[in-house]
Amino acid sequence: MKKELGLFVMLIVLCACAQGFDPDRIFLTSTNIQNLCRLIGMFGIFSIGLGIVIITGGIDLSAGSMFALLGVILAGMLVDAQWFWPLAIIGILAVGMLIGGFHGFLVTRVKMQPFIVTLCGLLLYRGLARYLAGDVTKGFGTAEGFETLQRLATMNVGWVPMSFLVLIVIAVIMWLVLHRSVYGRYLFAVGRNEEAARFSGVNTRLVMASAYVLAGLLTGVSAILFSFYTNSVSPSSHGNFYELYGIAAAVLGGCSLRGGEGTVLGIIIGTALLQVLQNVVNLLGIDSSLNFAVMGAVILIGVVVDILVKDWHSKRRVAMPTE
Repeated sequence: MKKELGLFVMLIVLCACAQGFDPDRIFLTSTNIQNLCRLIGMFGIFSIGLGIVIITGGIDLSAGSMFALLGVILAGMLVDAQWFWPLAIIGILAVGMLIGGFHGFLVTRVKMQPFIVTLCGLLLYRGLARYLAGDVTKGFGTAEGFETLQRLATMNVGWVPMSFLVLIVIAVIMWLVLHRSVYGRYLFAVGRNEEAARFSGVNTRLVMASAYVLAGLLTGVSAILFSFYTNSVSPSSHGNFYELYGIAAAVLGGCSLRGGEGTVLGIIIGTALLQVLQNVVNLLGIDSSLNFAVMGAVILIGVVVDILVKDWHSKRRVAMPTE
């Protein structure tokens, strides 16, 4: 909890600095905060899924390409094939879970490294999206026949964007799953020591595979929201590098890339911190290309801090006198 509190203090300080340094005082306006909440919602949902995979000691580099592929499929279902929109939603979530299951199968059964599996997925899904779309942008137009879905995906409930409300609901559910269930304890156990967990009777293959399925499901939810946020899907660029935002948010939020550590609250705060950083870069007129430098620096700092903290704790335990 101390780590989450420290992150929250950093977030507050960053917001205060953003308002103070912004010459036009735009940061704390209602419109800007509302847009920030919308982005935090969309990025936070799939970041939780990536965080769960990281907790098991895995990684997922394919989320951005999955956004492109799922977005193209969604546009094809709704605009071209004119599916009934609830069926299209179920179809997209099912495809996301199927892709996650495929990753889990390759990692647990074929014994491939998660980095290699999802790196191949990053290339495969982007190429497949471009092929299915004919390498042209797929739009939703006036949303004829699925106006309700478009309205639900982009509406505000009072002042709060729908994507942020969806994030809150998913975060509560995943907090209960991760921190208050036997399954959650299994996820942490597998991440800390897979062999020890297996000897303790945990079905480590099933637990690890299910983490990728959950990540695929949450990526599917985010893909729907992102598609209607942009109202079009360019298969060559839609979702580019979004997996880095998710990984950075998870690492910044306390998920160790070595597995076995992380919290849902930390991931959400990490997501908010990154989105505020991006917003500050835009408001201050800094070159937007520095966004990637910020992502790289955040991941690097997070990993270095994780290593230093773990080494400090290890040395402290060794130095403690035994009775």
